[in-house]
Amino acid sequence: MMPASTKQAELNRAFWLEGFQDYLALEAGCSPYTVESYSRDVRRLAAYAVSRGIREPRAITPRLLREFIYHLKDLGLAASSIRRQVSTIRSYYRFLVSEGHATKDPSDRLELPKAWRTLPEVLSPAEVEALLAVPNPDEPLAWRDRALLEVAYATGARVSELIGLGVKDIWYDDALVRVMGKGSKERLVPIGRRALGAAALYVREIRPTLDRGKARGKLFLNARGGPLSRVGAWGIIKRCAERAGIEKRVTPHTLRHTFATHLLEGGADLRAVQEMLGHADLSTTQIYTHVDREYLRTVHKTYHPRA
Repeated sequence: MMPASTKQAELNRAFWLEGFQDYLALEAGCSPYTVESYSRDVRRLAAYAVSRGIREPRAITPRLLREFIYHLKDLGLAASSIRRQVSTIRSYYRFLVSEGHATKDPSDRLELPKAWRTLPEVLSPAEVEALLAVPNPDEPLAWRDRALLEVAYATGARVSELIGLGVKDIWYDDALVRVMGKGSKERLVPIGRRALGAAALYVREIRPTLDRGKARGKLFLNARGGPLSRVGAWGIIKRCAERAGIEKRVTPHTLRHTFATHLLEGGADLRAVQEMLGHADLSTTQIYTHVDREYLRTVHKTYHPRA
């Protein structure tokens, strides 16, 4: 078997890595840190190419570069790191073409992952339970806060949709919530019995004490009797997360993301989740499926005899 050092030396020669380092340091005037980062990126690309049976840079195709970028995404690299990798690849091929080591640049149409979304962290079921248990029944607004948290997690509603809910938008007999989404599009979302119970208790016992004629029929009210604002909803969720000891950054969208992720992990159909989230395009919902893939990998590793 060939020693690892010999393999690396051959890889360096085949992919002109030392020449690229000299180009970065002498011609491009890059700092030692940048030279090292770009060199590491090219070595990663070269190793990936070799694993696909390609042993020189001129044989790399645009398709293989796209596969490589998505391979990095599946490994969990941040979008910022992948953007640097794309920048490295472009610099690398400018060097190869200028030195005559390649005749074509397969990276000229390689897209930066600027459209890839940075999703908030998902809460575990245990963290959700801890969050929902925070409101203290002895505090005046605890049942409002509990109802807000329960409805947010039960429906996956956006914060603007949550604060826009009217008292009449919860259909207790049908276990549904009528949500007014983007573009004034109405959708009906199922709601579980625990969230229904919290909302019913709040509406029956607490909301009448808050309503001073300024509520405009809205479900969630602030301490002054007016409709709860976006900032108010954010504040409630943030305070409860801190009191629950959750170290992750928790926002209303964290609960929306957690709602979708937990449904997918439980085996829900992607189109059903699309409908409940109010996404017009299925591709928007598909951004959540990377979490589902990670969950499946974990299950496979845990339970498969030969994992």
